[in-house]
Amino acid sequence: DAPVKAGLAGIIGLSMSCVGVDSNSGVYRFTGGDIHLSDGIQFVVVVIGVFSISELLLMLQEHHSSTGLVTQTGRMLFNWRELKATWWGTLRSSVVGFGVGVLPGAGATIASAMTYSMEKRLTDTEGTFGKGDIRGVAAPEAANNSAATGSFVPMLTLGVPGSGTTAVMVGALSLYNITPGPALFTQQPGLVWGLIASMFVSNVLLLFINIPLVGVFTRILLVPNWLLVPGILAISAVGVYSVHATTFDLMLMGGFGFAGYLLRKGGVPMAPLILGFVLGDMMEQNLRRALSITNGELSILWGSPISMGLWVGVVAMLVVPPLYRRWSRRHPVAV
Repeated sequence: DAPVKAGLAGIIGLSMSCVGVDSNSGVYRFTGGDIHLSDGIQFVVVVIGVFSISELLLMLQEHHSSTGLVTQTGRMLFNWRELKATWWGTLRSSVVGFGVGVLPGAGATIASAMTYSMEKRLTDTEGTFGKGDIRGVAAPEAANNSAATGSFVPMLTLGVPGSGTTAVMVGALSLYNITPGPALFTQQPGLVWGLIASMFVSNVLLLFINIPLVGVFTRILLVPNWLLVPGILAISAVGVYSVHATTFDLMLMGGFGFAGYLLRKGGVPMAPLILGFVLGDMMEQNLRRALSITNGELSILWGSPISMGLWVGVVAMLVVPPLYRRWSRRHPVAV
């Protein structure tokens, strides 16, 4: 809905990934002379800051006078009629969500938004989406779950994280000198197939655990904000402090949280920022590797049919949506 703001968020994320020591030249970049930034900005600090802390600030703003108590939650379990109504939408959204999750950098957020819009166009004939229609909840949730699984495909096959979660896993694997990519299937087959098997097992366990315990999970809504907010803040602070055990990371987390709060108030999405930050270093290293192979000749970036096809796809994604919106305004469909 806001490509300029999304592009701005992506540029901010790319810029943040440049902070630290240049791995090729050893030059300090954008550190401001602070030794704490020599290793770059930690992923955990950014994620907790822009998502957790900014969300707490939004909660305090929107619910500053609320006790957080819920007087009535209604029926907690679905019935067969609701299952029948959401069955096909769940299957459609699962397939679409998995496809979106396979795309490197897309993630569950895009899959959820896409399937919600798709189901609204296909099934919302009475205008009940957003007013309690359960189909509007089932579709994006199914896409969210399947996209989370699909994001492992680019991580395992290409070494490119498909989401923030897989980005964390790439960092964890690198600590054990395990590099995700095509060679992983031959070098660590037990790890790969064990991970795939764990997904099947975890989905079955989620089905049999979440449904009976949904009544327990909804009790979280009864926790008042005066207890919930400091509890989340304490957990976030412990998680950030455990990375390097420095108070600088805590202050950086607070700074990112406040900046994320201002950006979200301005309608700037946070997902492109995180994706830019995660993929920025990888983009830079591969760009330098490509240019070193050709001694600085830029034609390597578009010299093959595959690269040209990718460039055409990038241009199409940037150009087609605004042109389509403009065409739709000039040629409205008669109802």
